[in-house]
Amino acid sequence: MRILVNDYAGHPFPLQLSRELGARGHSVLHTYCESVQAPRGSFEKKSEGTIEVSPIRLLKDFDKYSTVTRWLQERELGKKLAERVIRYAPDVVVSGNTPLGAQSLLLRECRQQGIGFVFWLQDVLGVGYRKALRKKIPVLGDFVGQAFERYEQWLLARSDRVVAITDDFISYMPEVVRQRDAACVIENWAPLDELPLEPKRNDWSMAQGLASTRNFIYSGTLGLKHNPSLLYALAKATATQKDVRVVVISEGIGADWLAERKREEGLSNLILLPFQPFSVMHKVLAAGEVLVALLEKDAGAFAVPSKVLTYLCAKRSLLLAVPAENLAARIVQMSGAGWAVEPNDREGFVTAGLKLLDDARGRERMAAKGRAYAEHTFDIHRITDRFEAIIDMSYPSASVGGLSEISS
Repeated sequence: MRILVNDYAGHPFPLQLSRELGARGHSVLHTYCESVQAPRGSFEKKSEGTIEVSPIRLLKDFDKYSTVTRWLQERELGKKLAERVIRYAPDVVVSGNTPLGAQSLLLRECRQQGIGFVFWLQDVLGVGYRKALRKKIPVLGDFVGQAFERYEQWLLARSDRVVAITDDFISYMPEVVRQRDAACVIENWAPLDELPLEPKRNDWSMAQGLASTRNFIYSGTLGLKHNPSLLYALAKATATQKDVRVVVISEGIGADWLAERKREEGLSNLILLPFQPFSVMHKVLAAGEVLVALLEKDAGAFAVPSKVLTYLCAKRSLLLAVPAENLAARIVQMSGAGWAVEPNDREGFVTAGLKLLDDARGRERMAAKGRAYAEHTFDIHRITDRFEAIIDMSYPSASVGGLSEISS
């Protein structure tokens, strides 16, 4: 079968799925957007047997924080994705983590071409848009946000199948999706085979001067769903401990805010680095005693930080400032891989971090439990079995909703 897998951000685990589908004899085109600022998988190989990687570049880098510009760029991305569909002529498209403006144009093209469509629901974007707009424009923002929610549900209803990454998203599904039993849950994972265990003292940690210090490490985006002030508070609390570093590997608005705090207060223990290649991520995470993840309270219902899954592979203890009801917090608590506090509990976050740093035996137990969870859960063969079944069910039926119903 010819399959197009589209992952807007270029995460490592969808690429692993594409590679496994290719290894099973499917012809796979894997697309992602080069113009978005995000950590990515290892895309050095553009062609691997029956899989081809096709990055999409926009006229300008994607602007996450301008409502009008973002919408125009989403449409630009959608048109480019539609062009890929026309040229590649897949039997089924699996599209996840994709802005709604782009997703709608991609879905419309699939409908016009009689191509099956699987909506991979990584984030409930409509809810996220509504919360962000409500903060930005108190009254009108909520009204516009509700429109985005309805728009996303409309797209979900017109997809052949929906893959949600958590049970928490099922209640958001339109009734028509639940009635025809078109939704299922496949939790995200991390590519375990690309994250081998590494000693703390490795070429990356030595090059960064982190091989002999005790390190908190945060790696990933720092956007509107995250609170960088927690990392700042951790750096402030450990500033007098000469062997402690708070290492933040990120780019964009949150990293810029931290850079300003570092300059203002001379926080030499706050180390800011750009995104690192995924090919060295196992060495990056091995340099940490404690790996940190953040998610704001109002994002707990619509997002799951996938960096936590990568952290679990590293055999290191975890510290999360994440809502207790979020899947990431539940996984960490259930597996025993670390501690999770509420995102608005700054004092609790710092206290937990300091306790973890001083409890080497406790960290070792947590690290072992986290790795054991990853080894048991992140089985790409079993995961691909489930995706393959969903893809089979989505082909050749591409008749949900009329072609005229997908607006331009």
